[in-house]
Amino acid sequence: MSNWLQHLPILPILVPMLTGALLLLSSDSRHGPRIALSLFAVLLQLAVAGGLLAVAGGWVTAPWSGTIGIYALGNWAPPFGIVLVVDRLAAVMLMLTATLGLAALVYSIARWEKAGVHYLPLFQFLLMGLNGTFLTGDLFNLFVFFEVMLAASYGLALHGSGGPRVRAGLHYIAVNLFASLFFLIAAALMYGLTGTLNLADLPLRVAALDAGDRQLFHVAAATLGVVFLVKAGAWPLNFWLPAAYGNAVPPVGAIFAILTKVGVYALLRLGVLLQESGVAPAPFGGTWLFYCGLITTAVGTLGILSAQKLDRLAAFLVIVSSGTLLTAFGFTGTLLTGPAIYYLISSVLGSGAFFMLIEMAERNRKQGADLLAISFEAFGMESSRHDTEHPDEMVGVAIPAAMAFLGLAFVSCVLLLTGLPPLSGFVGKFALLGASLTSLPHAPLLHVGLFITALILSGMAGLIALSRLGIRVFWDMERQAPHLQWLEAGPVGALLLVCLWLALAPEGTMAYCAAASESLYDASAYIRTVIPYPPEVVGP
Repeated sequence: MSNWLQHLPILPILVPMLTGALLLLSSDSRHGPRIALSLFAVLLQLAVAGGLLAVAGGWVTAPWSGTIGIYALGNWAPPFGIVLVVDRLAAVMLMLTATLGLAALVYSIARWEKAGVHYLPLFQFLLMGLNGTFLTGDLFNLFVFFEVMLAASYGLALHGSGGPRVRAGLHYIAVNLFASLFFLIAAALMYGLTGTLNLADLPLRVAALDAGDRQLFHVAAATLGVVFLVKAGAWPLNFWLPAAYGNAVPPVGAIFAILTKVGVYALLRLGVLLQESGVAPAPFGGTWLFYCGLITTAVGTLGILSAQKLDRLAAFLVIVSSGTLLTAFGFTGTLLTGPAIYYLISSVLGSGAFFMLIEMAERNRKQGADLLAISFEAFGMESSRHDTEHPDEMVGVAIPAAMAFLGLAFVSCVLLLTGLPPLSGFVGKFALLGASLTSLPHAPLLHVGLFITALILSGMAGLIALSRLGIRVFWDMERQAPHLQWLEAGPVGALLLVCLWLALAPEGTMAYCAAASESLYDASAYIRTVIPYPPEVVGP
């Protein structure tokens, strides 16, 4: 059994890579087998992620010593060989990716995978890039998996038709190409200075740099931090995000909900390791990340209040969640990290469900229905049915009580994304508030007050905006009841049920997140596991 389990870390990368290649080689006319292969691949990834979650959590006897697993590709020992590292945080992110990916893929089968070419292989390569990003223990391979993820996301962002989607997608591509260039420059500088790109070996080499090289390393690290902030959707580097996410087709918007968390994850992972070396420049050290997250939350909150369309509102909610996570991870001490990981899980699942729900709720509605009547008068706009009505091209039998399902799901998303009881969004925010108050003896009172204020005001703004737009959507007397397929309603309902389960039985998940936080901040254990140096070299 242990011999089989030791190969689990490579499967989240290998399975989507091989599946994507097979889908590219297969004919589009074989629609049924392609769908079956895609679903099987994602289900297998979900099972593997569950296995790694159990192994990292100690529920299953690990095939490696300790709670951190190392998989050396080609059996080359680190820091010279490529390694994959599995700890509790990586396992949580893998499970979250597979869960959201399965829901988005099932939703795609109803309609959206036919709206363009190569959707299924691009989806698999996106999952491959995401999984590799969370598993890699090497900075260069972090760049490689970033590029795999982004290359696939470029095609998915442009999937479908329409001028706004193309314009937003091209902006998204341009910004991320520049970010990738700076990533490569920063990685080259770090390698030139330290002679390594292994994440565990890097702190050891940085600690040995002289003063001049340390200054240059600060420049390289700051450049890399800016790249991660672009990925995380931090202000002012997130100007591209609302249009790109809002204009993407619904299942793509849903899976994109986790892309910003890749940047947050990279900032957190590398920041903890750099702090172990004593050299942690902005945005990896100090209070810089805290204030960056705070401003991001404030800007996202203003965007929420100004949004006149649900898809754009959903994109700003993603920005608010990223800002909240950056603020929590930049907070003094580590008390907020466990609750923040729980909040991350809840916000990603809720945002994914909301992106898919929006398209179903707005079927058979006029495109101008989200604008206030005063806006039509002020700008001299006229709305006529023949040029503003959505073509309802859906086929299939409508599910029973479609409007009741949509209304209940919409209310659930409102509660979830604004942090109101009884769903997991409330549990996550309440845990963050409690942890921030508990940290008062050690954290500045100003930081605690700003964090609590941002958390409460962003939730209130979300409640106001979602209620306002929800009334316009569900009180449209001229619309007909939309046709919903089970393949569409099922994934949304499943994600919301997962969030309900997280709220009804939060103890286990919260305990796992707390353990993931402790494991993350035990950087010396991470380094010892990956780089088997004598203990006196690594430190206590």
